[in-house]
Amino acid sequence: MHRTRIALLLVILISFSCKEKNIKSNTKTSTPQINPNETAIIILGTIQDAGSPQIGCQKECCKTLFNNPDKNRQVVSLGLIDNEFKKKYMFEASPDFVSQTKALVNPDIKNTNEIPDGIFLTHAHIGHYTGLMYLGKEAMNTSKVPVYAMPKMKTFLESNGPWSQLVKTENIILKNIHDEQTITLTNNLKVTPFLVPHRDEYSETVGYKIKGKSKSALFIPDIDKWSKWKKSIIEEIKTVDYAFVDATFFSGKELNNRDMSTIPHPFIQESLDLFKNLPLSKKNKIVFIHFNHTNPVINLNSEEAQTVIKAGFNIAQIHDIYKL
Repeated sequence: MHRTRIALLLVILISFSCKEKNIKSNTKTSTPQINPNETAIIILGTIQDAGSPQIGCQKECCKTLFNNPDKNRQVVSLGLIDNEFKKKYMFEASPDFVSQTKALVNPDIKNTNEIPDGIFLTHAHIGHYTGLMYLGKEAMNTSKVPVYAMPKMKTFLESNGPWSQLVKTENIILKNIHDEQTITLTNNLKVTPFLVPHRDEYSETVGYKIKGKSKSALFIPDIDKWSKWKKSIIEEIKTVDYAFVDATFFSGKELNNRDMSTIPHPFIQESLDLFKNLPLSKKNKIVFIHFNHTNPVINLNSEEAQTVIKAGFNIAQIHDIYKL
């Protein structure tokens, strides 16, 4: 009887322990809440191109993730929804394309297709276009999925395998877009690409202005230092309701094995300083995104993340919804 009581007590303790772990979990539901006839942006991923953990990483930030992956650490991508016209789009075709397209299939989104009505690409770095491979014969073998790309990006896809096979077999149809020329997707949605400075080895790089029914957003996941851009990011922020901006690194101290001058993203610290005199209403528009695996703000409980939040800014979280 004594052993039975001890065994029962252990079961109860283990049960409570598991419940406590679930209560503390930061895992979010994979089902966005979008009302009928709404337009909205859904965060489908927040991490830099190479993911988290990153290949070969021996840092503390990766140590447990190889054996215990965090499913919320998806490479950067946005979903764009127009429920009134039953349309949905994606910005970026990341290596996590499979789970990200599935996140756009749920009862709150009227378009129930597995593949979006169009995919907008920013540039030819691995985290932003390689998900297109899942549209080919080895995977879904899609038919004529519209892929929106700037001229150099379009030429890159047409001229290099395996992407050229997607074009030849019409798994995808490339739609040419141009700097500052607006594309009308539905009566509710408009998208305007704009050039930004970045490492353009294979293609140009763009950000996007996205306009919905009543609100608008900037999406700039990759850019060199803000000072290199011909536009003022501060002035651009004033023209929109949300600004999803490059936050690859918190500071220059994160990487001790790379020359930071070769990957000149704006550090969050630099952005905080640049934006410090904005009124709180403007700071609230800014949503930092595209985090390198070393970036401490991935952990919302970190001192760095709390510094960002207390200053009035936001840190993108997977499956967050921004009504347009």
